[in-house]
Amino acid sequence: MVVRRRIEVGALARVEGEGALHQVLEGDRVVDLRLEIYEPPRFFEALARGRRADELPDLITRICGICPVAYQMSAVHAIEAAWGVAIDPSIRALRRLYYAGEWIESHLLHMMFLAAPDFLGLDDAMEIARRHRNHVERALRLRKLGNRILILLGGRAVNPVGVRIGGFHRVPTRAELRELGDELRPARAEAESLLRWFASLPVPSRPQDVELVALRHASEYPMNEGRIVSSRGLDAAAAEFDATFEEVQVLHSTALHARNRATGGPYLVGPLARVTLDADRLSPAAAAARASLAARFERPDPAASVFARGIEVIQAIDDALAVIDADLPPPAAVPAEPRAGVGHAVTEAPRGILYVSLETDAAGDVQRLRIVPPTSQNQAQIEADLRALAPRILAIPEDEGRRLAEAAIRDYDPCISCATHFLSVTVERREPCAST
Repeated sequence: MVVRRRIEVGALARVEGEGALHQVLEGDRVVDLRLEIYEPPRFFEALARGRRADELPDLITRICGICPVAYQMSAVHAIEAAWGVAIDPSIRALRRLYYAGEWIESHLLHMMFLAAPDFLGLDDAMEIARRHRNHVERALRLRKLGNRILILLGGRAVNPVGVRIGGFHRVPTRAELRELGDELRPARAEAESLLRWFASLPVPSRPQDVELVALRHASEYPMNEGRIVSSRGLDAAAAEFDATFEEVQVLHSTALHARNRATGGPYLVGPLARVTLDADRLSPAAAAARASLAARFERPDPAASVFARGIEVIQAIDDALAVIDADLPPPAAVPAEPRAGVGHAVTEAPRGILYVSLETDAAGDVQRLRIVPPTSQNQAQIEADLRALAPRILAIPEDEGRRLAEAAIRDYDPCISCATHFLSVTVERREPCAST
């Protein structure tokens, strides 16, 4: 007789998107596990074909309201590579400030409002606000500063429109930058305090044998530029992305799964990968924060990603202040003349590397566009993580097992609408049949 045990979650809270998780456990063995992503494709890449490339910086932010800067930066860098545009160093610096704003607001959203309830055994952030009001208020103040940067450079915090090929439509005045700097200087201490609070929480440990992948820059903590490296010796340029990774269609998902071509296995992108592979590029304050949590980074552990995000908030604040204190007199933009060409770019979205490749004709119209967001790159690794977690799920009551699986998925901060969405969890348990 086959005994089945089913766990269902009607709506997975605290992730962006819809989908389902289906697990079949037979004894202590996983016989089926599917991260079922079923949102209809949005065909954004096809919709962009034939449009002018200079429309992309505004259009591409509509893919995601949480990390629009990442899409803008990868797309603009790819276009500039295709057209041979060399940006001014001060514009490059302001783009780093702009990206830092997105890291701050996105990381704090995840840490306090999506992840912290898991560590405290609570259902939502409203309960955290009632019990830990000072920490929630601190997170909100910090996140507001991230949005302040996005508004200053992008015109608005959601779907910003300030970026153009070659630079920005408008750059801040020195007075505006100094005012922002005055607001940011106390923020580092606030970010350090918030990370110490997270370090005091019962954050679980789930070390994994996983390949970490991130950008690596010659002298900076990676954001807009760098080579693609991994914990297993990978070293590739952005233009080599397709030769290094492949996307495959799985029957149970409308989103593609990514894997390393050389190994055939999954990999992990995001703050955990960056903090591990680029530890020597951290600012002094961020490096000190990492050192205080060194034991959590000895082996790749998706559950430690929340600490990596806290470290990167400190890093982003320091990067922002470095740009502001340089007091550069930037031009708004440099000339960008359309031409036929092919461009590739990889930047570091809050959730990991985001690859864009495109081709334009002589008039500057898009002939081909390809986007590989970080969440789709992490999906196969999420499934591998859940397989490794299965024995622990079997050993605890159903409700606890469901919470454990949901929390494990949230560790990756999946922006599933970028890849496509997430909804319910079903765990089916079977006892092995006695042989006859």
